Parts: sequence; C-alpha cells; structure tokens
Amino acid sequence: MSLEIEIKFSLNGRQTRLKVSPTMTTLAMLREKLDLTGGKLACGEGECGACTVLVDGHTINSCLMFAVDCDGRELQTIEGLATDAGLEIVQQAFVDHGAIQCGYCMPGMIMQARYLLDHNPDKGRKMTRDDIARGLEGNVCRCSGYTKVVDAVAAVVLEESPS
Repeated sequence: MSLEIEIKFSLNGRQTRLKVSPTMTTLAMLREKLDLTGGKLACGEGECGACTVLVDGHTINSCLMFAVDCDGRELQTIEGLATDAGLEIVQQAFVDHGAIQCGYCMPGMIMQARYLLDHNPDKGRKMTRDDIARGLEGNVCRCSGYTKVVDAVAAVVLEESPS
C-alpha cells in the first residue's frame, strides 16, 4: 500500500484536488494524473526547460518540483494559455514566425517567453533582442537555432508595448 497525500491547487484557473505520492514530481502529476502532456521530460535535471510551467506566476522546472508542493498554489501550463477564441498571442507568434520545429521544447519555451513578457523588469523600455535571448537562456532547443524564437517574442514585444 503506497502513501498518497491529497492536495488542492488552482490549475489553469480551475480548482483541482487529487491524491499524489510524496515522491511524484509536478511534471509526472500533470502528465500522468491530469493528462496535460504539453510539458515534456527531457533532461530531468532542470537544465533544459522543456517542462517549464508557471507556479504562482513564476517559471519553474516541473521535473524538479514535488507535486505535494503544489498544494495551495496556482499553476499554469501551456494548455492553460489558449482560450476558446484561439491561441494566446505568444503561441500564435511562435506559429506565425516558424519558431516551432519538432515542438518538443516549445511548450516550455513559450511558458518562459510568456513569463519574460509579463515580468519585463524595465516595462518603460522595449526589450531588445539581446534581452529576449537572455530571458530565454534556461530553455534549450536542439533544432530551432533560436533566431525564429527570438523573432516571435520580439513581435509580441512590439505588439504589447505601449504606444
């Protein structure tokens, strides 16, 4: 008999309650218990960003966070960005600029880009391409070359910047 702990948290704006093993990662919980497969297990060591999600508004590598630590928190996954109206602006920019290659790392990359745009430390100044590249440094892509990813985020910066 394995021990399970009941946790309650907000997931993509909806209250969620489930039982998890104390050793289960947040990524495993999302994929195995909730069938949210956007985030991927790549390195399993927090080095690649393929499993990036937002927890209480900050990006985390869900492969490193225990699911029990989600209790009382607010989680947002790639699945929570899109609305009934369609893709969220960052998701659409990645599509429009050809930033999606194999797609394996893109959910994490998009979540990091969304965080970067929401938390621009210098909101009065438009982010440069260098700012964007630095903001995405923790997310590794083996096939994009990053140029189109930076193009996509830069296009959103232009669209979201104050006139």
